[in-house]
Amino acid sequence: MALIFKEGRPVVRLRAFRAIDDPKTCERFIEGHAHVLTAIGVKKVTSSKNDWMYNPAAFVLIVESLDGENVYGGARIHVSGGSQPLPIEEATGNMDAKIFDLVWDYAQEGTGEGCGLWNSREIAGYGIGSIFLTRAAIAIAPQIGIKSLFALCAPYTINLTKCVGYRLESGVGNNGTFYYPKLDLLATTMILDDVNNLELASEEDRKAILELRNRGNVVRIEELRSKEIEIHYMLQLDNMDRWNLSEVIKQMSKQKTNNDFFDENNLNIL
Repeated sequence: MALIFKEGRPVVRLRAFRAIDDPKTCERFIEGHAHVLTAIGVKKVTSSKNDWMYNPAAFVLIVESLDGENVYGGARIHVSGGSQPLPIEEATGNMDAKIFDLVWDYAQEGTGEGCGLWNSREIAGYGIGSIFLTRAAIAIAPQIGIKSLFALCAPYTINLTKCVGYRLESGVGNNGTFYYPKLDLLATTMILDDVNNLELASEEDRKAILELRNRGNVVRIEELRSKEIEIHYMLQLDNMDRWNLSEVIKQMSKQKTNNDFFDENNLNIL
């Protein structure tokens, strides 16, 4: 999966799509993500054995080579009311059922969750698996129609999510946190209350997100810690005439319990 460089910078494409519209790319996303997780000792993710690729309310962002042959990273937005509970409900519902009420309340105006964020070793250090995918996910949220976003964050991503406008939600778990004993991982519940105005975001992140949102398809030279990368953004979602968030909300049923057995190897955090 060798990167292509131009003037000393890696060149990649960051593309957004609805999962059911591109099953082949979903499979490449799953394969790449699984490879990264296996390398750090995690056997699988909390996506119901990757059923998200059949979920009509799942949207995918993928980082790939310009020819689409190599995949270097990705993230997803799951919208509440699809064929699955949100990953945060699956992961924490058996520890605190209040998460179901919280998601339900936000879902009445349209909510989702940013999840499944990853990047390959080839592109580590360029910000793909952190800031640039996160910004892109927030940028496309109004196209989907949702007003808010949840995230279940590892400790090292909390400051990043705060910069793009999330806040800690202390009303669930232990002041917003859930403890995963085997992995010694403290996961924190974060919410972005208003994806449109981004009032809590830093000025730099808000400006970058709004530019991506307004332009959709654009080439940008991005920089993180003096390392530059050329990203060809393709954030205009296709086939949105087949997507009706109002119908999704109308048909939604409230999750009350999580009957799945908790597996500490089965994580899906941002």
